[in-house]
Amino acid sequence: MKENELSPFFPLSDIECKCGCGQAFVHEKHYSMLVKARERARIGFPVSSWNRCEVHNETVGGSVTSSHLTGWAVDIACVNASSRYIIMKSLIDAGFNRIGVYSWGIHADCDPAKGAGVLWVG
Repeated sequence: MKENELSPFFPLSDIECKCGCGQAFVHEKHYSMLVKARERARIGFPVSSWNRCEVHNETVGGSVTSSHLTGWAVDIACVNASSRYIIMKSLIDAGFNRIGVYSWGIHADCDPAKGAGVLWVG
C-alpha cells in the first residue's frame, strides 16, 4: 500500500476535505464498513465528499450538523440506476443504517450521535 493510501480502494485524497485544508478524520468502524461495502459491490465507489471542514461545508451548502464535519459520512457518485442499486445494497449489507439517495449519488453514514435506521431522498 502506498503511503498516501489507507486501502487499495480509498486513497487519502478521497478522505480529505476537498478544499485542501487536509482535514481527514478516519473512524475505524466507518472505514471498515465502507471497505466491506466496496468489496461486496465489485464496482467503483467514486467518493465526492468524505470529510469537510466548517468553511467547506458552508461553501457547499451542507447542514451545520453534517456528519461530514466529523468524518462519519461519505458521498458516493453514481453514474446510473444500476450502479446506484449495487452501491446501495452493498452499503446496507455492510451495516450502514443512515442513507440518503440523491440524483447525483448516495450519502451514507453511521454517525453514532444520530438516529439509526433512516433512508431519505434529497
